[in-house]
Amino acid sequence: MSLTETIAPAAPAVAPTARSLPGIVASAVVGTVAAGLALGAGHIVGGMSRSMASPVVAVGERTITLVPVSVERFAIETFGGNDKLALVIGITAASLVLGAVIGVVGRRRPMVSIAGFSAFAIVGIAASLNGRRSLFEAVLPSLVAAAVGIAYLAWVRPLVPRKTTTKLAPFTPEIPRERPKIATNTRRSFLIAVSAGAAGAVVFRTAGTALRQRFNVGASRASITLPPATKPVAKLPDTVSAGVDGIAPFITPNADFYRVDTALSVPQVAADSWKLNIKGMVDKPFSITFDEILNRNLVEADITLTCVSNTVGGKLLGTARWLGIPLKDLLDEAGVRPGADQIVGRSVDGYTGGFPLAAAYDRNAMVVIGMNGEPLPIEHGFPARLITPGLYGYVSATKWLTEIELTTFAAFDQYWVPRGWDAQATIKTMTRIDTPRSLSNLAAGQTVIGGVAWAQTRGITKVEVRIDDGEWQEAALADEANIDTWRQWSLPWNATTGRHTLTARATDGSGELQTETRAEVFPNGASGWHSFLVIVN
Repeated sequence: MSLTETIAPAAPAVAPTARSLPGIVASAVVGTVAAGLALGAGHIVGGMSRSMASPVVAVGERTITLVPVSVERFAIETFGGNDKLALVIGITAASLVLGAVIGVVGRRRPMVSIAGFSAFAIVGIAASLNGRRSLFEAVLPSLVAAAVGIAYLAWVRPLVPRKTTTKLAPFTPEIPRERPKIATNTRRSFLIAVSAGAAGAVVFRTAGTALRQRFNVGASRASITLPPATKPVAKLPDTVSAGVDGIAPFITPNADFYRVDTALSVPQVAADSWKLNIKGMVDKPFSITFDEILNRNLVEADITLTCVSNTVGGKLLGTARWLGIPLKDLLDEAGVRPGADQIVGRSVDGYTGGFPLAAAYDRNAMVVIGMNGEPLPIEHGFPARLITPGLYGYVSATKWLTEIELTTFAAFDQYWVPRGWDAQATIKTMTRIDTPRSLSNLAAGQTVIGGVAWAQTRGITKVEVRIDDGEWQEAALADEANIDTWRQWSLPWNATTGRHTLTARATDGSGELQTETRAEVFPNGASGWHSFLVIVN
């Protein structure tokens, strides 16, 4: 008797299932990689021209203009200066997820994949059509991205392993059983294709970023030597500081200065190609170049800039020494016509801010080119921006300035007004406790409560602090640099064991006490007293 005839099965013979990667999972992986490769390709094309943008950047720019005010406030409050990075990451992640869905749904219906990536292209093209780009510049990055995604899917889809089940014939003594053979070539090809696609996405992204760096104006900024101011400001005395650890420095370093704007991709404008146009309701419209500004009578000013999105106790403000030319000098040269009541600053990326004409004459409004002894940082408006004390930045501090237009509030609404924000936004009297921090654990005994207060163009004359429900105690004020800057303050405190609530309020130079009434930042800035709990052990 043969060996095969002596072996009897214990149960009916059925071959084991030969399984590879489940088809749905594999298809999702392919779709995700295809989306990543497409985004990378769009990033490369977007980096080929200064005025083009990758699909992610284009969609991000359009998202910023369309999101509700509540979403915009949430992003700034949650992510702060990283709000734009969070937006880019969110758009990229959403694109990859949609790519996975397209990969799964289109695994047996190739036309679905084509339709899905075509929809990607349409969204990217629509977002790019913003009036600053030609039709060709708006179409090309998204079109190439979609084509790359579709081509990759067409290549890899036949390699996607399928879940298969093979059964052996029933056992017979005459026919020996054999193990099913599992083909490994397709699986290996699939893994190679997926790895190549993922690597390609990374390479494309890196290459696109490198291409975009060609337009970086860092070299232009580095080549500038700022002349001394015709009207310099004296060195600040040490007495403008309260001398308390934990209070924000009086002058905010450039690297730490807050940044809030609508530019997802920081505009890159070389100083030698920049010019500022003064136009609108003026007798003599004219343009001025960067070199011409350098040869003007430059002035310095210490000014605290505040964002309207700054919450009670928030960090979206800072003080710098600015260098530039008085705005009123440019307006007088142009000759403002009767009836004009609004100054509109227009950025190279199309953003507009508008504020009252009177603010150019009743305060130290400037077109600035320098910040804390350096040319303006690129992310803060290089080559030039507007600074207007006493008004929130969204109306008065246009970055990457390229145009000043004289008009009327009746004739023109700046960028944020149609979105519900106030057209005229005076900075409110506010104070902030910097030390101790909220929910701090303190040792019982002598400590110091300290912070900053601001009411630009009015100045600060008093800060008071209350411990729990006790009497208001007047804090010691550091010296005032000028009425356009914040003011530091401090109050010694003999802290006793327990939980304590600290509250601060300020009085400005007009005698107005900071309001206790709480208000959200929308539509014209937050209000209310800064108050929080500390724990003393």
